[in-house]
Amino acid sequence: MRDSSAAGGRSSSLMENLLGLLRIRVKRGVNLAVRDVCSSDPYVVIKMAKQKLKTRVIKKDVNPEWNEDLTLSVSDPNLPIKLTVYDHDTFTKDDKMGDAEFDIRAYIDALRMKLKDLPSGTIITRVQPSRQNCLAEESCITWNEGKLVQDLCLRLRNVERGEVEIQLQWIDLPGSKGL
Repeated sequence: MRDSSAAGGRSSSLMENLLGLLRIRVKRGVNLAVRDVCSSDPYVVIKMAKQKLKTRVIKKDVNPEWNEDLTLSVSDPNLPIKLTVYDHDTFTKDDKMGDAEFDIRAYIDALRMKLKDLPSGTIITRVQPSRQNCLAEESCITWNEGKLVQDLCLRLRNVERGEVEIQLQWIDLPGSKGL
């Protein structure tokens, strides 16, 4: 009996530290590097703290369309999120096709404004590309059909070329600490 209450206490302490969930829609890759004979079989890995998520592999495409949602639990919005693109290989270690890092502080700050009832398409904040981020272009945090979303176009580092487009959306979790 005591074991179940201890486990229950542990899970509630996890919920107490949890702010909510971040849904990352991995939309597409643009002009990714060639790692096989004349193409690549790319997939994306997203890491934050100890969490690691990945998309499916798209065969023979340097402009893949994933349109896949990956969901991270967020307890510390100051932690950077790392995105890495790999080329899937059957017989050898998968080749790295670049990486990018982004932070969600501007997005979390916009969420904390507790906005309501704005016209869809209203731009709340703009984040400019800089040496501190991997943005390929200005990123807008927008009110879209009752939700706050952020579109990012990330320029991959440590590779000759390539960008990945993603979109962030927040999910409040009942029982979590919240923002």
